[in-house]
Amino acid sequence: MWLLCLFKKRQLNLSALKALLLTNEFPPKIYGGAGIHVQYLSRELAKLCDVEVRCFGDQDSPDTNPVALGFEANADDFTSPDALNSVFTSLQRCLDFNTKNIDADVVHLHTWYSHFGGILAKLNYGIPLVLTVHSLEPLRPWKREQLGGGYDFTLWLEKTAIEMADAVIAVSTETKEDILRLFDVLEEKVPIIYNGIDPEEYQIREDKDVLRRLDVDPENPFVLFVGRITRQKGIIHLVNAILHLDPGTQVVLCAGAPDTPEIAAEMKAAIDAVKSDFDGKVVWIEEMLPDDQKINLYSHAAVFCCPSIYEPFGIINLEAMACETPVVASKVGGMKEVILHDETGLLIPLEQQKESPFEATNPEQFAKDLASGINELMRDPERRERMAKAGRERVIEKFSWAEIAQETLDLYKSLV
Repeated sequence: MWLLCLFKKRQLNLSALKALLLTNEFPPKIYGGAGIHVQYLSRELAKLCDVEVRCFGDQDSPDTNPVALGFEANADDFTSPDALNSVFTSLQRCLDFNTKNIDADVVHLHTWYSHFGGILAKLNYGIPLVLTVHSLEPLRPWKREQLGGGYDFTLWLEKTAIEMADAVIAVSTETKEDILRLFDVLEEKVPIIYNGIDPEEYQIREDKDVLRRLDVDPENPFVLFVGRITRQKGIIHLVNAILHLDPGTQVVLCAGAPDTPEIAAEMKAAIDAVKSDFDGKVVWIEEMLPDDQKINLYSHAAVFCCPSIYEPFGIINLEAMACETPVVASKVGGMKEVILHDETGLLIPLEQQKESPFEATNPEQFAKDLASGINELMRDPERRERMAKAGRERVIEKFSWAEIAQETLDLYKSLV
């Protein structure tokens, strides 16, 4: 009898499980894929259990599920190098995450910004630690441009958090292989749980007024890029590909949030140079647009291009496919699992240097290959239409946030 009572009590505790998600990004302060992941995962998890999100910012909704609490930090009195500000303010917030009492059953981390907070929570509150790998710092050496010596600290912090975590979620098969190759982690502790999409939100919108306001010609088919201005996203390769596109092609670059002023200046110079020589239209939207405007761009684009040199998953490709837009993307990382070559888009091989695998061996050739793939689809509307329908079908069948939330909850339960 006592065993039955214990079992029932255990069931009750699991049904009342509470998860704490620690993150830099959370609505309305979102600029990348990790923030989108937390936004939708927390929303779907909240239908299954109690969820609290502690994030960077001034968010404050203590009476909702998920609960969202923002934490701010002030660097005004810092005399350390500016490049270290984001590192030290992150640590301050992570400490504050913990000085406010934690009553959750599991803590779940997203990006290195939150890792110190999770380490403190596991050790001080004695709860299991789950970590989702959205990207890996050893595979992003260009971050030294942004963080200076802080990059070495993030390498140590990420390694420490991953190797002490109770579970490390990989968002793709290649990401799992990278985790096992770079860190001392048991394979059974590294499940693969994909990112997802909300197909009810991300679907075709007919209104063209947004395009006109953004100076996009709605009557001329266009190639679209959406993403941050960072080495990782490979936007410079797409800019270099523009001169190889067919005359009259319209290119829309929705690209903002540059990692550094130097990268911003490099981007501006490259686009200015292309505009002067290209027989077509280039529209550069220098901001991260709200979701409704972004969906509108996806809906009307003829082709979406994702030229990333490192991409563990690539949620933006799901967004485009859900809006029935075929994708031309570099054949790297998780994009090889998301995009079916010649069915939902085209995957362009990217040969990378062995001594520096984060750079193209022949960037000029890669730019030409990107242009060739884009031209191939832009010249064939019927083929684009077939890929568009197949892309949305794949998204609906394979990448549901509701299913992903259930897989995540099952993982939590196995650890509590």
